[in-house]
Amino acid sequence: MLDYHIGAASIARSLASYIVSLLELIPLFKDNIPNWFGHGHEVLGALSINILAPILLVLLTIVLCRGVGESSILNSFMTVTKVVIVLFVIIVGAFKVDVSNWTPFAPNGAKAILTGATVVFFAYVGFDAVANSAEESKRPQRDLPLGIIGSLLICVVLYIGVCLVITGMVPYQFLGEDAPLVEAFTSKGLKYVSVLISIGAVAGLTTTLLVGLYVQSRLYLGLGRDGLLPEIFAKVHPTRHTPVHSQVWVGIVAIVLAGLLNVHVLSHILSVGSLTGYSVVSACVVTLRWMDKPASQVSTRWISQRAEGIIFLLTIACCGFAAGVFYRFGASFVFMILATVIAICCAAALYLRQIYADPPGFSCPGVPILPAISIFLNIFLFAQLHYEAWVRFIILSIITIGIYAFYGQYHADPVSSNVTIMYHKAPPE
Repeated sequence: MLDYHIGAASIARSLASYIVSLLELIPLFKDNIPNWFGHGHEVLGALSINILAPILLVLLTIVLCRGVGESSILNSFMTVTKVVIVLFVIIVGAFKVDVSNWTPFAPNGAKAILTGATVVFFAYVGFDAVANSAEESKRPQRDLPLGIIGSLLICVVLYIGVCLVITGMVPYQFLGEDAPLVEAFTSKGLKYVSVLISIGAVAGLTTTLLVGLYVQSRLYLGLGRDGLLPEIFAKVHPTRHTPVHSQVWVGIVAIVLAGLLNVHVLSHILSVGSLTGYSVVSACVVTLRWMDKPASQVSTRWISQRAEGIIFLLTIACCGFAAGVFYRFGASFVFMILATVIAICCAAALYLRQIYADPPGFSCPGVPILPAISIFLNIFLFAQLHYEAWVRFIILSIITIGIYAFYGQYHADPVSSNVTIMYHKAPPE
């Protein structure tokens, strides 16, 4: 959730910067817009003033508070705009590609690719937003799998296409950090494409920010409904049918961060929440499928069936982290292979020593093997993160466990976890 807060603030500042860049293309505004309005004015350390970013966050928060219908119309329009522009950029850029720029194809080796993967992992966050909107979809058993897998595959194709084009146009070591696409096309004399890219960036960042704010409010709604956070987060507007209190709270946090702090400095540790969160989700998929063994199969062992399964899951995570650390610091491959073999044995034990339910409709296939692979790979990537991410993970874990220890466990409502509460859309007029 903190990743989403930091991400929303960071995206809002980037969006403000791109909007100002577009305005400066008009002669009237050229060099007349102060830094504190859109690009950010550094004051002291991480303190940086930005006026436009909070204004944009207020507008998007109002749209989201009005209802899913209004936000989905804006989201659909912006999504079509940015996808069309990205496809145009790929097609036009393909004619300017110099294949010699791809030699060597991995100049820094496979290890650098893995490290880069952990940093850009947060760019793929968004398809999980589809899962968080399950209660507001008409046919979730059909729509959710299509939405999650479809959006992920489309993003993969577009990301790889853009990467191939941009590294083919300009040698990777000469790419700028702030606006590499714009600089690449400008260097090839395609200034008009640079303008389109800026428009596409505004559309893309708007939809990313809209989805990020939307998902955060639904996370607070779920935790509030389960009693893990104060009840006010679970309240839904009687006519708009949106979690207004959660949405406003999310907006306020993002406004403060975006208006006062240079949150870009935290971007390199954003992926820690996503990697660990997806690992926990994978573990939950396994534990929620467990069934009690028939009385004839129950043995008088010293540890319960559930505790044994949890130990196996934790061991898989530890093996993933160990393999990642061994790989990161160049240890012998023998240690990596050993950690991998132990994880495989634990996954096999999960498969053989537990009984799993087979829920109707669409559900995760290959349980428990697929979730076990997910846990191992996510934690393997986690080990490649900057050490600050490890420290932050430990500190945040202590804080969140403290919140549960002093509040959550006394207010948790186990009934809400077992009963499906429909979260209806506003009725048609």
